[in-house]
This record gives sequence, structure tokens and C-alpha cells, in this order.
Amino acid sequence: MKKLIQLKNLTKNFDDQQVLKGIDLNIYENEFLTLLGPSGCGKTTTLRIIAGFEEPNEGEVIFDEIDIAKVPPYKREINTVFQKYALFPHLNVFDNIAFGLNIKKMDKSVIKEKVRRMLALVGLSDYEYRDVTLLSGGQQQRVAIARALVNEPKVLLLDEPLGALDAKMRKEMQAELQKIQKEVGITFIYVTHDQEEALTMSDTVVVMNQGEIQQIGTPVDIYNEPENRFVAEFIGESNIIEAVMLKDLLVKFDDVEFECVDKGFKKKEEVEVVLRPEDINIVKPEKGKLKGKVKSIVFKGVHYEIIVETKYREYMIHTTDFYEVGLKVGLVFDPEDIHVMYKMGN
Repeated sequence: MKKLIQLKNLTKNFDDQQVLKGIDLNIYENEFLTLLGPSGCGKTTTLRIIAGFEEPNEGEVIFDEIDIAKVPPYKREINTVFQKYALFPHLNVFDNIAFGLNIKKMDKSVIKEKVRRMLALVGLSDYEYRDVTLLSGGQQQRVAIARALVNEPKVLLLDEPLGALDAKMRKEMQAELQKIQKEVGITFIYVTHDQEEALTMSDTVVVMNQGEIQQIGTPVDIYNEPENRFVAEFIGESNIIEAVMLKDLLVKFDDVEFECVDKGFKKKEEVEVVLRPEDINIVKPEKGKLKGKVKSIVFKGVHYEIIVETKYREYMIHTTDFYEVGLKVGLVFDPEDIHVMYKMGN
């Protein structure tokens, strides 16, 4: 795939606070890329620099092999959809979507064709003359997306666009956005703090914290192979355990040696191990490599969340099976379920 945008050593300061600390990132044609991280991590600032609403203090923004860091937003082949959709309340759906085309003084018949194509794409074909203030949040968002896409940008930026929607509508719009991105075949750059949203929708996830990129990868890689404690804790639920890598494929924690699939660490190196709650199985005590008793059980709808207390720590387990509080149990997991990370600070 062709690199469409390259961010090179981007830094950004607001007063005496550095919010971006040397961001390097390649974004490809037709990619659905998500910037994911907690509030204040720098993801929206990165998006605003790509859009042209902010200038970096240092670094380059290369778009189609040209540095656009000082190019104004209206001259970039990039459009943005914000969390607050910024629709014009005095214009109907059709005129909201056609706004940019009218400013370009396009032929009326061309505008009509383009707008109707966009309305069909976002599932609002019968809504062209509706009052936008009477639409639901999800419908307003579709209008905002259509208004951005009708200008045929090479890149669509989406800044937490689902934040104002309820849970059911969010899930519907996640699927809708994926479908739209595939149909229009352009690059989407999406900003969110919602891990499930990022994992569900993206080709590539960029995890950020405190102005730095922590990890770049596919949703599966980010979830199954976190590079550090921050990523492991931020993406889903995790049991994170201090351990010692005895040698390749053998790690020790809680006074037990476990076969694993990781290698390349120094012998007897201090490391951290990630065990996802759904990868731990509860068995009879005599069959477990670790032993403990059930401390608590909470029904979560799809599964039970069970806390098992062992001699050394508490383990969180997700299972569809019910176990009584106080029951003595064993815990087992497979070598591929153990993910070994470098210890932060090493």
C-alpha cells in the first residue's frame, strides 16, 4: 500500500506544556486508522495538525510526498467530522450536504447528483428536505459524514464522532462507518478513547499516552501482544504479573515455572507477564498449576467475572460457568496464553 501521510518527529507545545513528543507515523491509502488513548494523550492534537487547524512546533506533515505543515486547512484534500456535528440549523439536509459544493459554484445538476449519491451511501435517501434539527443524533451524524464526503477528500478525519450517541446507536454507527469507508475507498483517521470502538472498526490502531506513541498494530496484535504495561492495562482487562524469564520459552512467576512462546529475552531477566481473564480456565484444585479460592463473582451479562485469590495475588477470570464464593479451585492456561513483556523502566 502507498504511504499517503507521513508524520515525522512532530512536536507541539501549548504554553509550557509539551503535548506531542516526537510523533512518527505512516498512514496508508484506504486505511482505517484509529488514534486511541486517554484524555490528554495528544490524539486530537495530532488530528488537528493533520487537518491544518494547528501547526506543529517542529516536524513535518508529508501528504502525497509534499510537506503541508503550513498549508491552510481549506487547501488540503482532507475533511473533518467533529463530535459536535456543526450542521447549519437553518438549512435542510440537502443544503447542509451541498454547502461546500455551492461555495465552489458547481453546476446545480452536478450538485444534485452528488448529494443524492451521498444520501444513498449514508442511508438517508428519503431525508433530503428534512429539517436537520428534527433528526436523531445518529441521523445528524450521517448528514455530517455525507457533507464531508461529498467534497471527495482523500482523507476523512473523525474526532470522537460517536461520543454523543447512546450505546445501541454507537454500535450501529460503528458498523455503518466501516461499511462507508470500504465503499468510498478513502483513508479514515479516527480518534477515540473507547478501546472496543478502536478494536472493532480499525485496520490499524495507534495507542498513545502522554504525547507519545506506545504501540502501532492491528487490533489483534494490540490486544494479544501488548508491548508494555500501559497498552496491556488500557486495552481490555488484564492480569499483569511480575516474573522472571528463566530462558527462551520458560518463564517463572508465583514460584511456578511455565512454558511460554516468547523468546529473545536475557536469561533470568525481570519481565512482566500478561494473562487475559478469558484465557484462564478454572479446574479442580489438584489439576491446577496455581491454586486458590473464589473470592467474588459478578454477572456481567455475557460472562461471569470471577476473582480467585491465590497465595501470591488475585486473578481475574472471565467464564460462562458459575462458581460459588469460597470454593477451592485450580487455575490453568496454555503456553500461548502467556504474553511476556519487557518490564517498564528496563
